[in-house]
Amino acid sequence: MKFNDMFVSRELRFSLGVEEASGRYYLSIPVANRMVDYEEYYEIDRAAFERYRADPEAASGFLERCRGREADELLILKPGRDRGVPA
Repeated sequence: MKFNDMFVSRELRFSLGVEEASGRYYLSIPVANRMVDYEEYYEIDRAAFERYRADPEAASGFLERCRGREADELLILKPGRDRGVPA
């Protein structure tokens, strides 16, 4: 999988992009475990992608759900045994 970030919000700590092979849109957040820092990728639709890119604050509620592990059904890559926590 090749994730291509198209928007980054340093303030809110998330990015938006498209997974090139599948064309799926995503929102990603940084996470870390005891070994490595990495990103978790949550699938979103094109409308959400455009809305969050135009108004990053609109993503706040969804970001809270992702960071609270309440949107795991949308993870593009399922986490391993040593899942990280939001960084």
